[in-house]
Amino acid sequence: MCVADVMGAICQRCNEGASTILERVHRFWQRTKLTDKWKKGASMNRLKMSVVAVSALVAGALPLVAQTVRLGGGPSPHETINAKIGGQRGPMVMVVYGRPYAKAAVNNVPNTGAKRKVWGELVPYGKVWRAGSDEATLFITQQPLTFGTVEVPAGAYTLAMQPEADGTAKLIINKQIGQWGIPYNGEKTELGRIAMKKDAVDKEVEQFTIAIESKGTDTGVLKMIWENTQYSVEFKLKK
Repeated sequence: MCVADVMGAICQRCNEGASTILERVHRFWQRTKLTDKWKKGASMNRLKMSVVAVSALVAGALPLVAQTVRLGGGPSPHETINAKIGGQRGPMVMVVYGRPYAKAAVNNVPNTGAKRKVWGELVPYGKVWRAGSDEATLFITQQPLTFGTVEVPAGAYTLAMQPEADGTAKLIINKQIGQWGIPYNGEKTELGRIAMKKDAVDKEVEQFTIAIESKGTDTGVLKMIWENTQYSVEFKLKK
């Protein structure tokens, strides 16, 4: 996986600010490609270095871009979150996503219209949802992970989820990146679907929120929270 390819997918709809990030990544990649250490048998190290570089550059620069650029031109703001699993020296997991509000947008201004019911209406049951807004939600991991029985190699993916009326839900991890979030047509490139846990939250959440928490030395929790509901799933560092 080329770093420039990943950043290109992230930044393809951004303006000059994001292009500057891409140029930095491209220069980094050109330097590493020409290093004598990149020889036969080093493909895994190259992949790890690629993901590390993407994670560091996205974490440092993309939030600044998102403040001035709406990646998809829609009314929802965008956010980059990350967490180090197992402590400050642990590998980083990152999510880049759009954050819609329960209140509709009026004249392209978010959170100014009528309040909408989220689960079952704004987010229909029984259908795949992009877990955000605008572009498909991006997920980057520096180290291989396991979500239940689904193995996720180090790299970049997109996330979606499918809630059901009976309270169950599945997290969907897809190998395709850079695509618009809807309509969902990624069945052939799915890495897997993982059952999520549903819980009620004490205080209603107006804006869709994704959180990543480190739990112990080798475990993390991915949470998706909106309205009065939280869906979550645990993952582990692959040993």
